[in-house]
Amino acid sequence: MGLIALWMVSLSFAADVAGVRMIEVEGEGRKYWPRWRGPSGQGVVEGKGYPDTWSATQNVLWNVEAPGRGNSSPIVWGDRIFLTAAADDGARRVILCFRRGDGKLLWEAAAPDAPAEKIYRKNTFASSTPVTDGERVYAYFGNAGLLAVDLNGKRVWHRSLGTITLYHGSAGSPLLYKDRLILYQDQRQDSFIAAFDKRTGEVIWRTRRQEQVGWGSPVAVRVANRDEIIVNSQHRVTSYDPATGKLLWSCSGTTFEVTPTPAVGHGLVYCPSGRAGPTLAIRPGGEGDVTGTHVAWQTPRGSPFIPSPLVYGDYLYLVNDMTSVATCFEAATGKLMWQGRLGEAQRESFSASPIAVDGKVFITNDQGETFVLAAGPEFRLLRVNAIGERTLATPALVDGKWYFRTQRRLVAIGR
Repeated sequence: MGLIALWMVSLSFAADVAGVRMIEVEGEGRKYWPRWRGPSGQGVVEGKGYPDTWSATQNVLWNVEAPGRGNSSPIVWGDRIFLTAAADDGARRVILCFRRGDGKLLWEAAAPDAPAEKIYRKNTFASSTPVTDGERVYAYFGNAGLLAVDLNGKRVWHRSLGTITLYHGSAGSPLLYKDRLILYQDQRQDSFIAAFDKRTGEVIWRTRRQEQVGWGSPVAVRVANRDEIIVNSQHRVTSYDPATGKLLWSCSGTTFEVTPTPAVGHGLVYCPSGRAGPTLAIRPGGEGDVTGTHVAWQTPRGSPFIPSPLVYGDYLYLVNDMTSVATCFEAATGKLMWQGRLGEAQRESFSASPIAVDGKVFITNDQGETFVLAAGPEFRLLRVNAIGERTLATPALVDGKWYFRTQRRLVAIGR
């Protein structure tokens, strides 16, 4: 390749880097934690003042019971915290609202009754994180469908999506994009990605999918002059037009069971496979099958099964939940920077996704131990905080406070 061609490729890549970003929450919602992985959409937190040390008693502001069972993360708007939960073996599925100042339970809003689907032992009937725009709270409950309530818990609309036929149950979280709620559900039959009017619940578009297995959540990415909805799933990553649901591009290379939500940075979308398969770093913005043209780099193996990737500064962080090993790559090139053990090696030992704030990376295992790492090109474990209870949900962070949902409780941590 000649110098002019190399220069043109370099310019093209620089344009891609400048023109690719996660579509973040804007306006008032940016002050809170209104969706899965927060306003950034990928667990990166602005601001300082968040404690990096805690225990079951140290720096605990309040600790209250969270009725029912669920693996969904808390979301926050104003002085309210919202959770989903299920009881009576899935027969009752609810949105819970707590007061942020003291954890008092203010109300609960139930979805219509629905038969319980089969779930995995680690899954629940309320594993999908809700989302809010400050007017309504939207939640997905598998067989019990999509539910929208106002901030006082009054039902605004409900939409049944039929019987979910995916083994292990559902888990993916809905995404708010402009005037619509976007959700995909891969299952044994009738897999789909769909957009619903957030005001009425009416279907705007629905696109059939061929994938039959997966528990992930979509992300919205801005690529130069267009937006894309990107889905990390069984055997391939796919991109859709959010206006019409049209398939824009696909990239093969993921494995069979895929859960992690994509992360975005340095002009790339990072998509880990499930079951320790490869992680793909893909340049979005293509057309058709881009497998041979748009993969900037990939790892041979070692991806997380459940936790999502974290892009923080120049680096990509992954945690392999089958071996309890964290890995750091140079995000732009895929160069391996370090690997480090997080506690004892255990299978299926991490479910929560990493959080980055104030120059540190926080990774919580299922036993409620949070490993605090210095962000950067060297492995430095600063400390391990134990909250004292099994914890599968990713925390929410607002105004210098952490909000953890453990197996049985909701806990606020602050100075």
